[in-house]
Amino acid sequence: MLSTFVNILHVFVCLVLMFVVLLQQGKGGGMGSAFGGASAQVFGGSGAGNILTRATAICAAIFMLTSVSLAYMSSSGDRALRARVAEEESKKNDRGTKREKQEAPAPSAPASAGAAPASAGDAESPAPTP
Repeated sequence: MLSTFVNILHVFVCLVLMFVVLLQQGKGGGMGSAFGGASAQVFGGSGAGNILTRATAICAAIFMLTSVSLAYMSSSGDRALRARVAEEESKKNDRGTKREKQEAPAPSAPASAGAAPASAGDAESPAPTP
């Protein structure tokens, strides 16, 4: 929602900035001289120059702020994507490695009368893992 609003504001300010810059009077007279001598007083003169100069400065500042905001919002999405990709790669790398499992205690079998006692060599060997 915020990104859409900033995008619309950015485009609007860009159009206004272009219009204001084109209206300013240049060395050759600008738009004031393009419409003829009568309109030169409307578009020309020192009063309109100050208003157009201020409007240009304000529009340029808003344009730069919206540009930086859009860049920041775009990069924040990239950071989340990079974190997710790194997590998936670590999972992928862990699939081939062997993890050590904790040895479960050997189940005690009921001693029967005919069973031979366990030898010392059997006690040292680890229990088979399921």
